[in-house]
Parts: sequence; structure tokens; C-alpha cells
Amino acid sequence: MIWITNEIEGFHFWKSAPKEVGFLKNVHRHIFKFKVYISVFHNDREIEFFIFKRFVNDCIGFIWIEHGLNLWNKCDEMSCEMISDELAKMINRKYQKRNIVIEVSEDGENGCRCEYEYM
Repeated sequence: MIWITNEIEGFHFWKSAPKEVGFLKNVHRHIFKFKVYISVFHNDREIEFFIFKRFVNDCIGFIWIEHGLNLWNKCDEMSCEMISDELAKMINRKYQKRNIVIEVSEDGENGCRCEYEYM
């Protein structure tokens, strides 16, 4: 597998947040950090790092615009896991029959690791 990283400012909320973390019901800002792994079929840069990173960056940008995650007052209720699932679908459309692992964190502090087996 190869991997790339990225980060982007975003806004989200969790309307079902438990009382102990009720502040999460309000729109709040994070720097979302990504680490994306994808399987390769040989060791001579079958998927080139920079090309893959640009593609993933474009996918993240699309998700951010589509779900308003770049807007303070119009963002969707999306968790790190939901963002990962959407990103994996987009990557799989271009890079078919690959295993993909995506880590998404809020500010590098808390996050998820989702594994997708497409082989």
C-alpha cells in the first residue's frame, strides 16, 4: 500500500450528541486531517504519490462543497466515518479492485480508521 495525507478546514455538528458533550450539537470548526492508503500491484510507483494526492484532494474538495462543510451556517451533519465512506466510494470509482484504508481525524486528536476491501 501507498499513502498520502491531507488536511482541510471544515465545519460540522452532531444534533444527537449526548448531554455530556451537548456543545457538539452546535456547528463547530475543525482541521480535518486525512491519511489515505491504497493497495498497489507492483513496487515501481504503480500509483504515483503526487497524482494520487491531487486526486484525493479534488475528491475532498467536492465532498466539502457538496455537503457545505466549508460553510459555517450551511454544513451537513457528517461524522469522520461518513466522510471516509464517501471518499472511499469516489476513490474506488477511479482505482477499482483496491483495498483502501482511510483515517479521518478532527484536529489530529480524535478520529476514525475505516478499511474497505474491494478486491
